[in-house]
Amino acid sequence: MDDHTDQTRKPRADAVRNRERVLEAAKAVFSAGGPEASLEAVAKRAGVGIGTLYRHFPTREDLFEAVYRREVEQLSELAEQLKSAKDPVDALRRWLRSGVEFVATKKGMVAALALAVQSGSELHAFSFDRLTKATGSLLERAVAAGEMRADLSPEDLLRAFFGMCYIHDQPGWQSTALRLLDVFIDGLRVQAVSTTKTRAARPAKSAAKRKR
Repeated sequence: MDDHTDQTRKPRADAVRNRERVLEAAKAVFSAGGPEASLEAVAKRAGVGIGTLYRHFPTREDLFEAVYRREVEQLSELAEQLKSAKDPVDALRRWLRSGVEFVATKKGMVAALALAVQSGSELHAFSFDRLTKATGSLLERAVAAGEMRADLSPEDLLRAFFGMCYIHDQPGWQSTALRLLDVFIDGLRVQAVSTTKTRAARPAKSAAKRKR
């Protein structure tokens, strides 16, 4: 009887696969089509009927929230994987570059998520906590290795990152964000800071020589 109860409570394998296909398709559709992308387009891309989609996600908001949570969880998992990377600065860079894809999906759902992720909501707390911890774990490794300046908090880094992603919404914004991200990370390296100070000191030395 217990075995029968367990079997009835566990989702069937095909149901789990359908749900994952819907989430993956929704990510692609929302990223490309914006907030007006239809659920019919998602179902078609996932290769399932619209009824199957609604059984898993009764409303558009339910689907948006599930996609959002899945993206945050995947970024958290990626951070864990990158913690063993040889180059800590490159690991942080790779994680942030993956974050650009997350923002692209989030932009496509911004209308429906506006209320769900407002400050103080459970979804906002969930995402902020996960992303801050992921950023902090990678940033701490880079700082501990002596390769990244230590006067930057995970929250500061996330604010700068999202600022670069939301600076404009024109086509091609991802490539601009990725370029700015590379410049930003390179500027935070300890070597870059030392080089900047050395270059700033050179004119003063030259001026001293001229006075002699």
